[in-house]
Amino acid sequence: MSATPFAEWMAVTQDRAESALARFLPGSDCIPARLRVRPLLAHAAGQLTGATPDKLDIVASAVEMIHAYSLVHDDLPCMDDDVLRRGRPTCHVEFDEPTALLVGDSLQTLAFELLASQPIGEAKQQLEMIALLAHASGSRGMAGGQAIDLASVGQPLNQPELELMHALKTGALIRAAVLLGALAGNPLSAEERANLDRFAKRAGLLFQVVDDILDCTASTATLGKTAGKDEAAAKPTYVSLLGLEAARAYADELRSEALDALSIFGERAARLTQLADFICHRQF
Repeated sequence: MSATPFAEWMAVTQDRAESALARFLPGSDCIPARLRVRPLLAHAAGQLTGATPDKLDIVASAVEMIHAYSLVHDDLPCMDDDVLRRGRPTCHVEFDEPTALLVGDSLQTLAFELLASQPIGEAKQQLEMIALLAHASGSRGMAGGQAIDLASVGQPLNQPELELMHALKTGALIRAAVLLGALAGNPLSAEERANLDRFAKRAGLLFQVVDDILDCTASTATLGKTAGKDEAAAKPTYVSLLGLEAARAYADELRSEALDALSIFGERAARLTQLADFICHRQF
């Protein structure tokens, strides 16, 4: 692993992701500057398999476009009806609802155009990557999880039901970021890929558990979005199900399981290890 300190690597990779998005997106003066975890995961997983930074820029940008589209649509009045995102007015508030709808549609299609048209691997490899991102984005992934989320407002969910919802809504795209980054490099053995997949799934769930904790402990200014909105909307969360301290303990358990899955890779997974720690202990 590079001797570059984690904080410095994270800042450099974040800047690289922003520059790549600025290059691949149509002209815009509104690229959010807050931390992007999914591109960091893609770059860290790609480093593990020896992927080149240029290929990882493409993969990370495609994943972040899908994530951004989902946020624009999630904030719409017909979904979560939120007015603040990353410390700024949401897209439909800043502009209007038709514009927000079309922005989301355009970001989604651009993500797949990017994976299909850019030189990131052999044809079979690129088809696998496109299929993986499509699966993570659709009814068996992020969109399906959002549908469960909307249907669950005010409804009690047990822990397996809550984990299924978030494995789809949040975890599927985090898993895709990790696996797509790895696919941009040298092939993994079946055992290595299974372990990386297990890490990605635990990291995705960890991200959501910490999100739920922050939603009830951090301020709106810190989060960059409306704090306490899940509780106000009677949405099921890990805090409402388990309680705050038990949710924190569960986050620590998920972190341990994610790190255990990486042990097969040794020092090659150092950046992914650092990101798991960051996800668990982040304050924003």
